[in-house]
Amino acid sequence: MTPLGPRHHEIRRLRALLRDPRARVDEDAFVLEGPRVVAGALDRGAEIEVVYLGPGARRAFAPLVARAVASGVTATDVREGVIEKVATTRSPQPVLGVARRRARSVGSLPASGHVVVTVDVTDPGNLGTIMRSAEASGADGLVATGENSVDVHHPKVVRSSAGAIFGLAVAECADASSALDELGRGGRRRLGASVANGAAYDDIDLAAPCALVLGNEARGLPVALADRLDAAVCIPMSGEAESLNVAMAATVLCFEAARQRRAMSSR
Repeated sequence: MTPLGPRHHEIRRLRALLRDPRARVDEDAFVLEGPRVVAGALDRGAEIEVVYLGPGARRAFAPLVARAVASGVTATDVREGVIEKVATTRSPQPVLGVARRRARSVGSLPASGHVVVTVDVTDPGNLGTIMRSAEASGADGLVATGENSVDVHHPKVVRSSAGAIFGLAVAECADASSALDELGRGGRRRLGASVANGAAYDDIDLAAPCALVLGNEARGLPVALADRLDAAVCIPMSGEAESLNVAMAATVLCFEAARQRRAMSSR
C-alpha cells in the first residue's frame, strides 16, 4: 500500500483529532503519540483502531508493530515528514495511534476505594500526572469536572498519563456540584484538599470509600462547593513552601489512601 501523504483524508482526520476537542467527541476517538503511549494502551487492552508509521518505524519498532497487528490493529505507513507536520510534539517519534474514547459516567465508577475529583484543572500535564498517580495507587477512578477543565483526551494529558488513561476509569462532568452530589449519594465521603485548613492527610480516614477533591492550580476549590464537601484535608508542610503542585498533592493523598487500605486489610 502506498504511504499516505499529508492531504489524505486519514491524515486530515489525525490533525483534527489532535487539535480539536470537538472532533474527538464527534469521532469518539483520540490520538496516541509515540510508541510508549501505544504500548501502554496495548498493555491495558485499549481499543486501538490504527497505528500510523513513519519511514523506518516498522523496522525500528518491529516488536510493537507486530504486537499491534496481532491484536487486530491496522498498521498504515505514511510519507516522510507527515507525522512531523501533524504531531503536537517538537521532535515526534514516528508512531501515532488512534484509539476509541472510553466514556464513563460518574455513577458507573466502582465504590470500594478512593476516587480523585479534579475541579477546573487546566494544565494537561497536571491532569495526566494525576491519572498516573490515581491508577498506580489503585484508585477506583477519576472524575474531571469544571467548565474550564482541560479535555481528558488532550494529547498532552494522554502522554503524561503514561497509559493510565486506559487503565483507570475516567469520567467527565462539566458540573462539579452534580458530580459531587452523585458521589455522595453513592456513599463516598467527599474530602476537599486545602492548603492550610482541615485535618492532616495522615490523621483522616482515607481507607473508607472517599472522593479526594482537588481544585484549580491557582485558585484551589471554589467556595461554592463548600456545601458539597464533607470535610477538608490538608498536607502539612515545613519551610516557606506555600503549597504543593496539584498533581503532587493528588499523589500524596492517593498513596496515603492506598497505605491506609493496606494497613486495614492486614489487621
